[in-house]
Amino acid sequence: MTTTQEERTPEQSLPYDVFSKCCPSRGTLEHITGRWGALTLGALSEGSLRFNALRRRVDGVSEKMLSQTLHALERDGLVHREAQPVNPPRVDYELTPLGREVAARLLSLIHFLEGSMDEVLASRERYDAARGGR
Repeated sequence: MTTTQEERTPEQSLPYDVFSKCCPSRGTLEHITGRWGALTLGALSEGSLRFNALRRRVDGVSEKMLSQTLHALERDGLVHREAQPVNPPRVDYELTPLGREVAARLLSLIHFLEGSMDEVLASRERYDAARGGR
């Protein structure tokens, strides 16, 4: 349910500031940029997936963590959950329009990072060597 500007409380009418500890955007940022949120959004950018297919795609995530991540992303309006009334039950997950926009921006960062890994790894080696190894 959305509210109009006139219906908002004084706190809600303030501009959002993720650097403020009480800003609701901070929680959404945590859901998106956390390890499982980022990987889940990235995986779903490839298209609709069922839970187990998504879990296989996001290698290393537990069933519990993926479930919690999907609930948070769905609550934030980034993921849509579609339960099919069939036997056995079938549930598909896909990005909402907002989720697609967030994922596109996130994938830009992911691709940049993947392309920069040689530089990152060389930097790690220099850092570790200067500090006697890790």
